[in-house]
Amino acid sequence: MNLVRWSRIRSPWVFHFNAGGCNGCDIEILAALNPRYDIERFGMILRGSPRHADVLLCTGTVTRQIRNRLQRIYEQVPEPKFVMALGNCACTGGVFQNCYNVHEGVDKVVPVDVYVPGCPPRPQAIIDGAVKLLTKLSKS
Repeated sequence: MNLVRWSRIRSPWVFHFNAGGCNGCDIEILAALNPRYDIERFGMILRGSPRHADVLLCTGTVTRQIRNRLQRIYEQVPEPKFVMALGNCACTGGVFQNCYNVHEGVDKVVPVDVYVPGCPPRPQAIIDGAVKLLTKLSKS
């Protein structure tokens, strides 16, 4: 069991789910992946399928139309699964907070483990959220 836990800490695979929005968070994710910040040094690699991921990285505002898709993708991530809410829109609904069709954050739809606020969050904040997630992984 220690080997499995060690491998999860050393290489958490991430599936990025964009619920919609301005794509500012997506640009900052790409900035965190480039050689200057290099979030891959922690072993975090983007995967194209939620079935191969350990972490669900959510960006954008969750609307009523996208809610069921987010729940379905969350259910496809194998256990143990972790969720990062990235950006103000994913954390609280952002500037769309009081709209009639917007859920006020990802945590109203799926449980969230780590919040990374900012509009958009800087790559340093994304790395800080990743480190917090890795410490949570090591405790599980």
